[in-house]
Amino acid sequence: MNLHHTRARRVSGEAAAAQAPTARDEVVYATGESTLGKVLVARSPVGICAILMGDTEDELATDLAARFPNRVLVSSRSRTGDDLGKVLRFIDKPSTGLDLQFDMRHGTAFQRRVWDVLRTIPCGAIITYAALARRIGQAEAVRAVANACAANAIALGIPCHRVLRSDGTLSGYRWGVERKRALINKEALS
Repeated sequence: MNLHHTRARRVSGEAAAAQAPTARDEVVYATGESTLGKVLVARSPVGICAILMGDTEDELATDLAARFPNRVLVSSRSRTGDDLGKVLRFIDKPSTGLDLQFDMRHGTAFQRRVWDVLRTIPCGAIITYAALARRIGQAEAVRAVANACAANAIALGIPCHRVLRSDGTLSGYRWGVERKRALINKEALS
């Protein structure tokens, strides 16, 4: 475990205030339990910069630290609890929607184009990687579209789980194919 990760996991909201990092250097996060496993929601000064899913809090904190290596990570339920609550409600009942401001600056221009189109796919709908590539005007970029989905740090907010192979089957999902299947099934029922 690297020093940054250890520090990020151990810094409480109060201790972080005493260290006084600048606001632009800070990513505040909280974890919770959902029907899909552990969920971590992280916020930058701009908006939600990560929604991660996994099996353990350590796994999620490690993932967050790897995605934001130059940021001070602060665990604070008091500062992100409302965001976490919205995400947990969305997981339980996708029809409620997910009304959050997102910070997608960590992606490339191409990735952000893919993510912007993904955010227009309604709950309960699905799209193929090929159709998504056509929607961004680059029909030949199917693999690059799949890579943009894999690079997405904002699960659910950027709904890459709604993307399937051209034959309609599930393919890889950063947070596990079983979670992807569960999300698609829940959304189809909502």
